[in-house]
Amino acid sequence: VQLQAFGGGLVQNGGSLGLSCKASGRTFRNYIMGWFRQAPGKEREFVAAINRSGGVTYYADFVKGRFTISRDNAKNTLYLQMNSLKPEDTAVYYCAADKNSGSRIQSLVSAYDYWGQGTLVTVSS
Repeated sequence: VQLQAFGGGLVQNGGSLGLSCKASGRTFRNYIMGWFRQAPGKEREFVAAINRSGGVTYYADFVKGRFTISRDNAKNTLYLQMNSLKPEDTAVYYCAADKNSGSRIQSLVSAYDYWGQGTLVTVSS
Protein backbone atom coordinates (compact mmCIF):
# COMPACT_ATOMS: atom_id res chain seq x y z
CA VAL A 1 0.00 0.00 0.00
CA GLN A 2 1.18 3.54 -0.71
CA LEU A 3 0.35 6.29 1.73
CA GLN A 4 0.27 10.03 1.24
CA ALA A 5 -0.30 12.49 4.07
CA PHE A 6 -1.92 15.89 3.67
CA GLY A 7 -2.98 18.82 5.75
CA GLY A 8 0.06 20.10 7.58
CA GLY A 9 0.72 23.77 8.01
CA LEU A 10 1.27 26.64 10.41
CA VAL A 11 -1.19 27.16 13.24
CA GLN A 12 -1.20 29.29 16.36
CA ASN A 13 -0.93 27.97 19.88
CA GLY A 14 -4.33 26.61 20.89
CA GLY A 15 -5.48 26.21 17.31
CA SER A 16 -6.72 23.20 15.36
CA LEU A 17 -5.59 21.33 12.30
CA GLY A 18 -6.79 18.23 10.50
CA LEU A 19 -4.51 15.75 8.75
CA SER A 20 -5.48 13.20 6.13
CA CYS A 21 -3.70 10.15 4.79
CA LYS A 22 -4.82 8.70 1.50
CA ALA A 23 -3.99 5.07 0.78
CA SER A 24 -3.73 3.46 -2.60
CA GLY A 25 -5.12 0.06 -3.46
CA ARG A 26 -8.12 -1.90 -2.26
CA THR A 27 -6.62 -3.37 0.91
CA PHE A 28 -6.72 -0.32 3.19
CA ARG A 29 -9.32 -1.96 5.39
CA ASN A 30 -6.89 -4.82 6.11
CA TYR A 31 -4.40 -2.61 7.94
CA ILE A 32 -4.20 -1.23 11.41
CA MET A 33 -3.31 2.42 10.85
CA GLY A 34 -1.29 4.82 12.93
CA TRP A 35 0.00 8.35 13.15
CA PHE A 36 3.51 9.10 14.33
CA ARG A 37 5.53 12.29 14.56
CA GLN A 38 9.13 13.35 14.57
CA ALA A 39 10.37 16.67 15.89
CA PRO A 40 13.78 18.06 14.89
CA GLY A 41 16.55 16.21 16.67
CA LYS A 42 14.19 13.69 18.23
CA GLU A 43 13.17 10.15 17.51
CA ARG A 44 9.95 9.29 15.77
CA GLU A 45 7.19 8.75 18.33
CA PHE A 46 3.74 7.22 18.42
CA VAL A 47 0.74 9.54 18.38
CA ALA A 48 -2.37 7.45 17.76
CA ALA A 49 -3.60 4.28 16.08
CA ILE A 50 -6.87 2.72 15.00
CA ASN A 51 -7.98 -0.82 14.31
CA ARG A 52 -9.21 -2.10 10.97
CA SER A 53 -12.88 -1.35 11.48
CA GLY A 54 -12.29 1.99 13.17
CA GLY A 55 -14.00 0.90 16.34
CA VAL A 56 -10.95 0.83 18.57
CA THR A 57 -8.45 3.64 19.01
CA TYR A 58 -5.32 4.12 21.07
CA TYR A 59 -3.52 7.36 21.92
CA ALA A 60 -0.26 8.51 23.37
CA ASP A 61 -0.83 10.14 26.75
CA PHE A 62 0.34 13.53 25.56
CA VAL A 63 -2.48 13.79 22.97
CA LYS A 64 -5.37 12.24 24.84
CA GLY A 65 -8.35 14.54 24.86
CA ARG A 66 -6.84 16.77 22.17
CA PHE A 67 -6.37 14.55 19.09
CA THR A 68 -8.85 12.21 17.42
CA ILE A 69 -7.94 9.48 14.96
CA SER A 70 -10.52 8.10 12.57
CA ARG A 71 -10.75 6.31 9.25
CA ASP A 72 -13.08 5.93 6.32
CA ASN A 73 -12.47 2.56 4.69
CA ALA A 74 -14.77 3.39 1.78
CA LYS A 75 -12.51 6.34 0.95
CA ASN A 76 -9.21 4.62 1.84
CA THR A 77 -8.45 7.55 4.11
CA LEU A 78 -7.09 7.96 7.61
CA TYR A 79 -7.62 11.16 9.59
CA LEU A 80 -6.13 12.94 12.57
CA GLN A 81 -8.01 15.88 14.03
CA MET A 82 -5.75 17.92 16.26
CA ASN A 83 -7.21 20.46 18.69
CA SER A 84 -5.67 22.62 21.41
CA LEU A 85 -2.34 22.46 19.65
CA LYS A 86 0.80 23.39 21.54
CA PRO A 87 4.24 24.48 20.31
CA GLU A 88 5.61 21.12 21.46
CA ASP A 89 3.31 19.43 18.91
CA THR A 90 5.50 20.89 16.15
CA ALA A 91 6.82 17.97 14.11
CA VAL A 92 6.59 16.10 10.85
CA TYR A 93 3.58 13.82 11.10
CA TYR A 94 3.60 10.45 9.39
CA CYS A 95 0.83 7.97 8.71
CA ALA A 96 1.69 4.29 8.75
CA ALA A 97 0.11 0.91 8.07
CA ASP A 98 0.57 -2.30 10.05
CA LYS A 99 -0.30 -5.48 8.20
CA ASN A 100 1.01 -8.12 10.59
CA SER A 101 -0.16 -7.45 14.14
CA GLY A 102 -3.47 -9.29 14.05
CA SER A 103 -6.04 -7.46 16.12
CA ARG A 104 -3.59 -5.84 18.50
CA ILE A 105 -2.92 -2.14 18.04
CA GLN A 106 0.80 -1.43 18.21
CA SER A 107 2.61 1.74 19.22
CA LEU A 108 6.09 0.69 18.17
CA VAL A 109 7.58 2.27 15.06
CA SER A 110 9.02 -1.11 14.12
CA ALA A 111 5.56 -2.72 14.00
CA TYR A 112 4.48 -0.65 11.01
CA ASP A 113 5.28 -1.80 7.51
CA TYR A 114 4.36 1.10 5.25
CA TRP A 115 4.89 4.83 5.75
CA GLY A 116 3.71 8.01 4.13
CA GLN A 117 6.07 10.83 3.27
CA GLY A 118 5.14 13.03 6.23
CA THR A 119 3.52 16.42 6.54
CA LEU A 120 4.92 19.28 8.63
CA VAL A 121 2.87 20.78 11.43
CA THR A 122 4.21 23.95 12.99
CA VAL A 123 2.56 25.45 16.06
CA SER A 124 3.61 29.01 16.82
CA SER A 125 3.78 30.28 20.38
